[in-house]
Amino acid sequence: MSRWVFYSAPGTCALATHIALHEAGVEFDLVKLDFGANQQQSPEFLRVNPKGRVPALQTERGVLTETPALLAFVAQSFPQARLAPLDDAFAFARLQELTSYLSSTVHVAHAHKRRGARWVDDPAAEEAMRAKVPQTMTACAAFLESQIAGTWAMGEQFSVVDGYIYTVGVWMQGDGVDLTRFPKLSGLLARVAARPSAQRAIAEAA
Repeated sequence: MSRWVFYSAPGTCALATHIALHEAGVEFDLVKLDFGANQQQSPEFLRVNPKGRVPALQTERGVLTETPALLAFVAQSFPQARLAPLDDAFAFARLQELTSYLSSTVHVAHAHKRRGARWVDDPAAEEAMRAKVPQTMTACAAFLESQIAGTWAMGEQFSVVDGYIYTVGVWMQGDGVDLTRFPKLSGLLARVAARPSAQRAIAEAA
C-alpha cells in the first residue's frame, strides 16, 4: 500500500485525526461514510473496522482505530512535525492523559445527547440523559479550561491534542455550553480554526 486510507464521517471525532494528518503533511486517501445511510455498518466497512465506528486508518501494516491511538501514531510516525513531546516521557503521558479524557469522558458525555439507546431502552431515561448534557459538557469545558497550559494545551507548541480539543469544542457549542465562560478554551478553539491544516480538514470532512 503506497498511501494510507483514512475513514471519516461528518461531525464525528474523526476530525481530530484528520487535522493531525494534515499537520504532519501526510498524503492519504479520504473515505467519507454516510452515517445517515448506515454505511458504517456495511459489510465493506465492517471488514475494515468491525466496531462500525470512525476514525479508522488503513496503513501498510494494518488498520488502526480509536482517536488517542491514531493521534499518537501520527505524532510518532512524523516526529519532524513536532506534534507531541516525544522526547519527554512525562509530557507525552500528559498528552495521552488529555486525549484519553476527551475520548472516555467528554465524548461519552456528548453521546448521551443522541446515542442514549446505547445504554438504556426507556425513552424517559434517554430524555433524562439528554437533559443532563449541558451540565456534564459544561463541567468538561471547565476542566479543559483548567488544563490549557499556554497558547496551546501543552504549552507553546501545537500538538495533536489541540485538534481533538477543537473537535469536542465544536460539539460543546451545540450542547448548551456557554463558551464565553471559558476564555482559554475559546481562544484555543479560535487558534486551531485559523490553522491551514484545520481549515483543510474541516472543509474535506463536511
